[in-house]
Amino acid sequence: MDARHAEVRNVSLLVASAVNAEGVREILGICEGAKEDKSGWSSFLRHLVDRGLKGVQLVVSDACRGLVESVADYLPEARYERCMVHFYRNVFSHVPSTRVREVSHMLKAIHAQESRAAADDKARTVIADLRASRMAKAADLVEQAVHETLAYYAFPDIHWRKIRTNNPLERIMKEIRRRPRVIGAFPDGQSCLNLAAARLRHIAGTAWSTKCT
Repeated sequence: MDARHAEVRNVSLLVASAVNAEGVREILGICEGAKEDKSGWSSFLRHLVDRGLKGVQLVVSDACRGLVESVADYLPEARYERCMVHFYRNVFSHVPSTRVREVSHMLKAIHAQESRAAADDKARTVIADLRASRMAKAADLVEQAVHETLAYYAFPDIHWRKIRTNNPLERIMKEIRRRPRVIGAFPDGQSCLNLAAARLRHIAGTAWSTKCT
């Protein structure tokens, strides 16, 4: 290829992990996506379902509309849980830096309730308090989306702490992102995918996949 016509572009790597019926963690798959839109996620989920994925009860992710819409198409029986940590960060983006700690305590109070009904009641109180404190955008976001972070209440409370965020996968993704940065540019997306897949195979072969959650 003529170097004058070479170009550098970013690619998205879509990764799915799971906890099976025995409580053991698994890497379900990885693929390259042009971007994290519905088309990319639909293709990935179709691939997983075709390989035999079934019985999914809960999908935990950040607020990726493409994924949420695709889940409804390919895993219609699964509930969607918006990662609590990502949601907090979204709210904080509408909060003065001097008030983040205060708002953090308010949000955590919602997710510390003993039932979904109590969490809904607390959310309404938090929304009112945010409006009274002139943080209208934060209040609007909580009002519009906090229900997406409360799906975990439909499951036994022993699991709540571990199924309300996607932090376990985020830690893996952080490691995957670090390695391509060390290398720099790849000749193509497949090369980057191969490196990430190799790292996932290594993780799956360690104690990570033998510990019960």
